Amino acid sequence: MSSSIKRIGVLTGGGDCPGINAVIRAITKAAIYKHGVRVIGIEDGFLGLVENRIGELTSLHVAGIMTQGGTILGTNNRCNPSRFCTGTDAQGKPVFTDVTDRCLRHIEANKLDALIVIGGDGTMTCTAPLVDAGINCIGVPKTIDNDVEGTDVTFGFLTAVATATDALDRLHSTAMSHHRVMVCEVMGRNAGWIALHAGIASGSDVILIPEIAYRIETICRFVEGRMHRSRGFSIVACAEGARAVGGRQVVAQIDPTKPEPVKLGGVGQQLASEIEKLTGIESRTTVLGYIQRSGTPTAADRVLATQLGYRAMELLMTGAKGRMVVVRDGRLGDIELKRVVGRQRLVSTQDPLISAARAVRTCFGD
Repeated sequence: MSSSIKRIGVLTGGGDCPGINAVIRAITKAAIYKHGVRVIGIEDGFLGLVENRIGELTSLHVAGIMTQGGTILGTNNRCNPSRFCTGTDAQGKPVFTDVTDRCLRHIEANKLDALIVIGGDGTMTCTAPLVDAGINCIGVPKTIDNDVEGTDVTFGFLTAVATATDALDRLHSTAMSHHRVMVCEVMGRNAGWIALHAGIASGSDVILIPEIAYRIETICRFVEGRMHRSRGFSIVACAEGARAVGGRQVVAQIDPTKPEPVKLGGVGQQLASEIEKLTGIESRTTVLGYIQRSGTPTAADRVLATQLGYRAMELLMTGAKGRMVVVRDGRLGDIELKRVVGRQRLVSTQDPLISAARAVRTCFGD
């Protein structure tokens, strides 16, 4: 075991998701009770590190938090120390500055021997300069989108799928009663894992994901065919990043101050309008939005989060540096943290789940 580790910092970056608190709890309790290591919580992701908003975590701080959604430390998906927005220029355009040196000073001032960073690909990208500067960082993959490179699953994903599935299940009754097409827009910018899993679990008739461009004519023919049967309705599970062949993703907002300036949204409404216009079938839209990221984590996510948090602590204490905990083929492992930077785990068009869905006559719009 590594005896040089006496104080560690923990931060949660990016969007909130179910299971973060279970990770914080596992790290903190394993550090204190097994290794005698002090844990320092960093507030609001990297923003807290830039502004030196830091405080010690004890076992009392993490007692009873496993069932809570969100993160007791707070999080931030705007702050990238390498590209920190310090204001605007005379033309109103954002001004960015590299404040990595501030982070390094605060790490030294608080005598942190290592950092455990909990987040997705954006958080790992923000962490890479600290690794290059010699800070020992261990990553824990977190995102409901399940799109972090190198791991088969991220905590938060299973809860998001359960939430989306429940919503899709509930839409069946109103769709059937009114003989409508119900389009449910779920999260998934570039990766369609939520739409794929929730769509299959709910028995959705159409599943649209970013990895497979759709043709509106194909979707319309499919739902028209269903209207002539006794059921007379259709459920469409649609990722926010889905797009038509030759088209672009639907953009809801652009915020140049954020690391990911483009906010997607609106494809569900666009689809419903096009389907109704082309077929005459009454169509409605439901956008799940942030409820997918909130709420109590499922039992499976609590177990996974506890395993990942504990594994991260063990990696630190055995001398590992610059690694990220992963799950591969059902086993815990780890990879180089910097391998995640600039990459996303997308759904393969040859994924067995897609083959299974097609076999039960699910339409992907292609």
